[in-house]
Amino acid sequence: MDSLISAAASALAAGDPLRALNCVALREEAPALALRGIALAQLGDLAQAQGLLKRAARAFGVKQPVAHARCVLAQAEIAFVSRELGWPVKELEAARVTLEKHGDALNAIHAVHLQTRRCLLLGEMGAAEKMLGAIDASPLPPARRAAHELIVAGIFMQRLRTESARTAFARAREAAQRSRIPALRAEVEAAALRLDTPAARHITRGRERLVQIDEVESLLGSGALVVDACRRVVRRGKMVVPLTTRPVLFALVRALAEAWPGDVSRTALLRAAFEAKKVDESHRARLRVEIGRLRQLLKPMADVQATMLGFVLQPRDKAEVSVLSWPVEEEHGAVLAFLADGEAWSSSALALALGISQRTVQRSLDALAEDGKVQWFGRARARRWTSSAVPGFTTIMLLPTVLPSR
Repeated sequence: MDSLISAAASALAAGDPLRALNCVALREEAPALALRGIALAQLGDLAQAQGLLKRAARAFGVKQPVAHARCVLAQAEIAFVSRELGWPVKELEAARVTLEKHGDALNAIHAVHLQTRRCLLLGEMGAAEKMLGAIDASPLPPARRAAHELIVAGIFMQRLRTESARTAFARAREAAQRSRIPALRAEVEAAALRLDTPAARHITRGRERLVQIDEVESLLGSGALVVDACRRVVRRGKMVVPLTTRPVLFALVRALAEAWPGDVSRTALLRAAFEAKKVDESHRARLRVEIGRLRQLLKPMADVQATMLGFVLQPRDKAEVSVLSWPVEEEHGAVLAFLADGEAWSSSALALALGISQRTVQRSLDALAEDGKVQWFGRARARRWTSSAVPGFTTIMLLPTVLPSR
């Protein structure tokens, strides 16, 4: 490796992509192409960076497996930042094995970090924790240690373990300071602010207020009966009743919970569950059937009793009843919550992360764009969507696809 290549690599490690480009900007050999690609990626020119890294990977070929694997790793990172979640995981795993086999432990750990971050976005918490648990973070250099602790904090936030997340952010902040990389310090500070961002709206006894993640954690551990509109479940302690695929039942239980300790008229329940403008006997018959189904599902936690006016929710053991909903009620709230992380998403990546069809995601994006809540750039398969800074939304910590376990 000549002096300019070495200087460019050192500059990239120190977080100075402009100095790295000055060293290799006019060179076309494989190491220079790879370093230019990484530098451009750090500067935000992801498309050109991806092209340069592909050229470098082809130039290294099978005769230089470690260099080739590093290029694959860099391409996977660019794909992740671009929210291309469909990139070949097997290819990244093969690169990790190659790096580990040849003694490049640091880049092998970086590959695991990328796989873990992808699992977090897809709500695959078990897989993320298993992969991260296999890493010994103590010998990592400051920059990589900060990245590791950010992932740990993200897992704790999705598990609603707030104090553990704060501790992980403190470790990330300390490591970022030792790295002396300004961009990394800014990333850690921005991520830590999520703990102080409204994560949900808490409704009980006719009153509502915005709550942060630590308050959500306290509420779920309080023994209260919680109707969670973010995930469409009803829970009390360790008992969880999922209603994601039962929209009518969820609409009924939410209406009852928001009115608690009062009752809700049959007419109001029909409007909430069936959007019925004119009530007839068939609607009343269907309401009786659905209330019976709801009673059966909630039996361990609560009863639904008939009153003169309609129905009332009666939790077991005189527990409190609460509703958690999005900070800003939005028909396409799940899509908007993903976009609130500030990254540019493709519709295919959103569909993969949400577990729904791309056509459904596209309809939501079109509706949000008409309302000025999202914007797009690029054409055809290169089109990306970003949030238009909708106030009141946290990032993707509280999502329908992520249910914390205890």
